[in-house]
Amino acid sequence: MGHLATEYLVIGAGPAGLQMAHHLERGGQEYVVLDEGSAPGGFFSRYPRHRQMISNNKRYTGSSDPEFNLRVDWNSLLSDNPDLLFTRYSESYFPQADDFVRYLSDFATKLRLRLKSGRRVTRVSRDQDGFSVADDHGDTYLAQRVIVATGVSLPNVPDIPGIELADQYATVSVDPDDFTDQRVLIIGKGNAALETADNLIASAAVIHVAGPNPLRLAWHSHFVGHLRAVNNNFLDTYLLKAQNAVLNVGIERIAKTDAGYEVDFRFTRGVRPIPYDRVIACTGFRFDAGPFDESCRPALAINDRFPELTGAYESANVEGLYFAGTLTQQLDYRNSTNGFIHGFRYGVRALHRTLQERHHGVPWPHQEVVSRTEDLAAAVLDRINRSSGLWQQFGILADVLVVPASGPARYYEEVPVRQLGARGFADPDDVFAVTLEYGPTPENKVPFDGTILHASEGADFHPVIRHYRAGDLVATCHLASDLENDWRRPDAHVVALEDFLKSSVAEHATG
Repeated sequence: MGHLATEYLVIGAGPAGLQMAHHLERGGQEYVVLDEGSAPGGFFSRYPRHRQMISNNKRYTGSSDPEFNLRVDWNSLLSDNPDLLFTRYSESYFPQADDFVRYLSDFATKLRLRLKSGRRVTRVSRDQDGFSVADDHGDTYLAQRVIVATGVSLPNVPDIPGIELADQYATVSVDPDDFTDQRVLIIGKGNAALETADNLIASAAVIHVAGPNPLRLAWHSHFVGHLRAVNNNFLDTYLLKAQNAVLNVGIERIAKTDAGYEVDFRFTRGVRPIPYDRVIACTGFRFDAGPFDESCRPALAINDRFPELTGAYESANVEGLYFAGTLTQQLDYRNSTNGFIHGFRYGVRALHRTLQERHHGVPWPHQEVVSRTEDLAAAVLDRINRSSGLWQQFGILADVLVVPASGPARYYEEVPVRQLGARGFADPDDVFAVTLEYGPTPENKVPFDGTILHASEGADFHPVIRHYRAGDLVATCHLASDLENDWRRPDAHVVALEDFLKSSVAEHATG
C-alpha cells in the first residue's frame, strides 16, 4: 500500500486515455494512467462482439498530406510518429477489433506512456487539496485533477418489466448454431442489434428487431452511431419477406413460459403477446459513476447515461474533474462525433489545450496573419481544404480568426464552439468562427438523389463562417458545397469569402 502524488490522474487506457497521456507526456505534465485491464484497449478486446469494427480504415486517398488523410482514417490516434497510423496495421476497410487492440498496445509502448495496468479504481473522493483515487491494490493516488476516459462501460438496461430475463449483448453467445431454428427477439435498433441479427440470419427461424423509436440510418442522419450500411443486410430479409421483421413498438412486459418467452408489445390497436425462444437486449451502454463518492459525484445527463459537461469537457458540478472520449458525447449527442475515435481524438487535444491555458500559462496555439482580405481568406481556405479536425468534429470545433482594428490577425485552430463565448476576445475585434457543417435536411431531400443544393439551402457538407462582434453574431456566410469538397473555386468560394470578410471588416471600420 502506498501514496503517489501527481498533477493529473487519467482513469482508463482505451484510445481516449492513451491520446490524453500522449499530450500530457509531450506537454511535460506529471501524470499517471490507471487501467483495470492487463493491456490497453480492454473494451475492444470484448467489443464489438462479432469482432468487425465499423470505423473506416481508408488507406489510399490520392494525397500524401497526412493531415488530409486523417479525414478518412477513423482509427488512428494523433501523434508525430508516422509508424503509429492504424492504416499500417490492417488492410481491411472495416478492420478486426483484435488489430486495433494490438495497435493501442504499440501506441502505449512506443510512446512510453506512463500506464499502470491491472489497477481497478475503487473509489474517487475530493477535498480542498484535490482528488484521492484508490485502486484495488490498496494504493492511493493524490491528484490535482482527474481525467476520466473509461468509456461507457455498463449495459444500459431499459425499464421493461422482465428485462432481467433477456440475454445481454455483452454476454450472449455469438455462435449462430446456438440459435438454430429458433424464434429470436432483439431489443434495440442500433448497430449492436443489427450486427447481432445479421449473425443469426442463416440459423434462426424468425428474427424480430424491436423498439419504440424508428430505425435511423447513418446515411440519412449523418450520425455514424446510427445504423451503418455494413450492418443493414438484415433489412433485406425483412423487406423481401424472409420471415424477419423490424417492429416500431413499445415493449410492455417480458415473461418466462414453459416454451420460452412471451413478450407483450404495445401496437396501435392494443397489446399483443408474441412467443420467442430467445430474447436479446442490445440497448447500448452507460457511464459507471459507482466509484465516485458524494464529495465528487458528477451530475449525469441523457437518462443518466453520460456525465453532464461544460464546454471545457469538465464536470458541470465538480471542478477539476474532466472527461475524455465517448463520455463527452453529451456535448453533441447523436449529432456529431464526440462518441467515436475519429471525433474524440480532436476533443482530447482540445481538452489538453484547455488545461494548458488554464493551469500552465500556455496560450492556445495560433499564428499571425496579415490583415489583408486576400491573406485572411487564403488562411481560411487552406484550413478548410485540408483540416481533419474541422472535418471530423463538424459543427463542434471551429477555427477562430481574430481581426483587430490594427496590426496582424490571429488564427486559432480547433477551438470548441461552446468555448467561444467564454474566451473573452476584445470587444473591438472582429471575430470569425470557421466550421464545416451539414445544413438542415429538407423534407424532400433523399439520399443518393445526386442533387447538390446550394449550401445554405440543403443538407450538403460545406464551410460556414460566422462573424461575431462584442460577442454578438452579426453575419453568416455559407460557402457553396462541392462534389469533392474542394472549396477553392474562384467564383464560388474565393471571391465569396473575400467579399464577406472585406464587407464585415470594412463595415466595422466605418461604423
